[in-house]
Amino acid sequence: MEIILKEDIIGLGYKNDIVNVKSGYGRNYLIPQGKGVIASPMAKKILAENLKQQAHKLAAIKAAAEEKAAALNGVALEIAAKVSATGQLYGSVGANQVAEELKKLGKDVDRKIITMKDAKTVGDFVALVHFHKEVTVEVPVKVVAENAAELKAAAEEEAAIKAAADAKKAAAEAAAAEETVEEAPEAEEAAADTEE
Repeated sequence: MEIILKEDIIGLGYKNDIVNVKSGYGRNYLIPQGKGVIASPMAKKILAENLKQQAHKLAAIKAAAEEKAAALNGVALEIAAKVSATGQLYGSVGANQVAEELKKLGKDVDRKIITMKDAKTVGDFVALVHFHKEVTVEVPVKVVAENAAELKAAAEEEAAIKAAADAKKAAAEAAAAEETVEEAPEAEEAAADTEE
């Protein structure tokens, strides 16, 4: 089923795009929600005429999107999240957290135009911000451990305990080896006494 979109739908298309969708999705969601209309020959003619008349408006919209995109160039985000000892996040970092961090930097971006694969571990990720169908910005996102100092201290403490246990074990093995060396001459003397 061909549908003319009336608004941007990330993952499907942008306003005034003609897209093919499954009939149920078109009839039961897009059309009743006012997000699209059936792409009949008459609707296509109307769309072409509207696009011709709105060409200068569309150019202005694209220019505004490019300005917003330019404001995000060079922006890199660092998001702190709670992390388990294994490096796994409690929850995940996604578009909502990226939008919140951008807002803290004074960049008001709607979370609906941000796409990012949810981050479930510490590391580097990329969020895509779709300002216009021809204007997309990549924002690098670094997910770090919120409790990194605590995790580091716990790891160091665990390493110190393990080192102490290893040292204690080595000392015990050395003492045991020393006792067997002392017992061996006594056993030889006892054997010599019995022979006499």
